[in-house]
Amino acid sequence: MRWLRNILKKSPGGRPMAALTAGIKAPDFELKAMDGKSFVLHEELARAPVVLAFFKAGCPTCQYTFPFLERLSQIYGHKNVTLVGISQNESSKTAAFTKEFGVTFPVLLDKRESYPVSNAYGLTNVPTIFWIAQDGEIEVSTVGWVKADFTEINRRMAEAGRASPASVFEPGEDVRDFRAG
Repeated sequence: MRWLRNILKKSPGGRPMAALTAGIKAPDFELKAMDGKSFVLHEELARAPVVLAFFKAGCPTCQYTFPFLERLSQIYGHKNVTLVGISQNESSKTAAFTKEFGVTFPVLLDKRESYPVSNAYGLTNVPTIFWIAQDGEIEVSTVGWVKADFTEINRRMAEAGRASPASVFEPGEDVRDFRAG
């Protein structure tokens, strides 16, 4: 019943929260990437922490969030952290999304009809982003655009790369504190 309580849980501000919250072990999975390569979570965690960013191509908040995730990818690379998107769309819509929003980091395809990985992670909204430590524990779980959570992921990516956190937001850029998913 813990999983049901987590699904129904709301943050203090009333925003929906991901069903899997910080402190829970991330479910292992295997999905195919857009390039056909296989991604297995436990194998990636053996190398580095993993950031999972679930999305749908038509989601306006996903469209807002993913260019910022791409900036993190460009700043920190993939040496000490693995950043991947997980699309809930078929490959053609996913390819159009990655092209339109300049996403160059790996994107995985959750099976369109049944969404096994999205369901295992208890998604209620997208985007939903998880920081998963190398021991498999979810340390950050965020739904929608939450600037404070994004800043925390930036800090963790910098720390993993033994660097100071980079400035991700450009001067004069309208960066909201929150945008519902």
